[in-house]
Amino acid sequence: MKKTMIAAAILFTITVHAQDKGKAPEAAKTAFTKSFPGASGVKWGKEDANYEVDFVQSGKKMSAVYDAKGTLLETELSLAVSELPAAVMPYVNEHYKGMAIKETAKITKPNGEVSYEVGVKGKDILFNTSGQFLKEEKD
Repeated sequence: MKKTMIAAAILFTITVHAQDKGKAPEAAKTAFTKSFPGASGVKWGKEDANYEVDFVQSGKKMSAVYDAKGTLLETELSLAVSELPAAVMPYVNEHYKGMAIKETAKITKPNGEVSYEVGVKGKDILFNTSGQFLKEEKD
């Protein structure tokens, strides 16, 4: 009986977590719809305490992060490696030798602050607009 209850509790937890992953508060969904009309391929997920939405806008792959109140925290635009600032790739090649680049993006905060991200093997490497290294974060 104890094993059955534990298994049921684990299954319930997994089910609730899976359901939460695809849902976002109405405030976030409404703010997204206003900011990105005509977006396609919309897919919501949970990012820590916030909500990330992946989508395509004007033929470009993007994502946006909202808090539960619908406040836009950042947008991310997928880029080709060739679109990164010139100083980024020499840094990546020197400090992350042999690691495959999984993604590159331009990140824009609501205040207009821009940074660039290079994703390699579970890490996000961030650079400023001049291509200077800012920090490394766990993906």
